[in-house]
Amino acid sequence: MMLQALRKHYPEYLMEAAGLGIFMILAAIVTAVLEHPASMIRQTIHEAILRRLIIGVAMGLIAIAIVYSPWGKQSGAHINPVVTFTFFRLGKIQLWDAIFYILAQFLGGLMGLLLAIALLGNAITHPSVNYIITIPGVEGTGIAFLAEIIISFGVMLMILFVSNTPKLAPFTGIFSGILIAIYITIEAPLSGMSMNPARTLASAIPAHNWTDIWVYFTAPLLGMLSAAEIYVMLKGKRAVRCAKLHHHNNKRCIFRCGYRHSEANKTQWLLSDRLPGS
Repeated sequence: MMLQALRKHYPEYLMEAAGLGIFMILAAIVTAVLEHPASMIRQTIHEAILRRLIIGVAMGLIAIAIVYSPWGKQSGAHINPVVTFTFFRLGKIQLWDAIFYILAQFLGGLMGLLLAIALLGNAITHPSVNYIITIPGVEGTGIAFLAEIIISFGVMLMILFVSNTPKLAPFTGIFSGILIAIYITIEAPLSGMSMNPARTLASAIPAHNWTDIWVYFTAPLLGMLSAAEIYVMLKGKRAVRCAKLHHHNNKRCIFRCGYRHSEANKTQWLLSDRLPGS
């Protein structure tokens, strides 16, 4: 089963790795442009909250672009191990697909940040940018832990409600980008706004900074799994149609997908990508 999953679904695994890798590269660049003391923008904009707003909008747009990219449409654009694990918990992902997705996300995030460091050097390693690490803010570890639970709960609950509401489903990526922009602007001073252990570990390794890293492995998991439980209690497990953030496209779906059993949708999404060897 492992080798079969790897042989048939390796394109999706690579797309997930590339998705988080690209996100990390652009996050490092955007943060350096806004926070490095040599940056003209940093010298012009003195208000920290305004700089966070600009970073938030930029990263929200980047997340939207990844979701609606050809790769994002095919892989589902999780780019977060906790999102993948939550959909696995909901029964929408096969075990080996979940394992390879999670491994790819961790590897892709790290490779993306290492590439950004190799390309930009001091712009990323300077203390003002500091490898874009996510660590608790001045309010302390407890507040950071609670904040990560809340924002993770919010984004996962939004994904489940919006992606499984027919009229709203095509806009799931846009809602995700809006939440990212809001979270970075408002919540980042509390925890660094991670929601993603692969994103946090990618920064922690080159920075050699492991400050309260357990927060970023446990709080997002608690938040997103709690959101899934709430959704199932309200709507039922069958209401979760698929693990993709954007399913209204002609890209193949490797998940336990509710759409493929719908006669009305059989001709709507003609697959442009088939299984290797099929």
